[in-house]
Amino acid sequence: MTEEERAAIAADQPPFALLLGLKITSTDPDRVEAEMVVKPGLLNRNGVLHGGAIMALADNLGGTATFLNIAPDEGTTTVESKTNFFRAIAPGETVRAVSVPLHRGRSTQVWQTSILRADGTLAAMVTQTQMVLKARRG
Repeated sequence: MTEEERAAIAADQPPFALLLGLKITSTDPDRVEAEMVVKPGLLNRNGVLHGGAIMALADNLGGTATFLNIAPDEGTTTVESKTNFFRAIAPGETVRAVSVPLHRGRSTQVWQTSILRADGTLAAMVTQTQMVLKARRG
């Protein structure tokens, strides 16, 4: 896959990712990175980044990473996701997410995404399994 093709996949984010404010900052078949500013609409009742927003960020990044590693006529969907939360993330912080592969098979891929606070400390770790959807034939 060329750098232009990777850039096109990174730029073609779903509306939900745009709603979150997710911005892909780096793409490579072995590593995808993104940033997201913690906006007021993403906070939980305790005034910190909602766990669902963290999971959504990681899910989108793992899906993007999978798209970088499959054929153009294939798709992907998440079939499993597990999150460990370690630290809260305050409003206004810029979260950094880094997704790396644990397994890249023909029918599934497993990606691990580190969610890092602005100070570089680990806030959450998400491991997800993406199923590769084969192209439909006639």
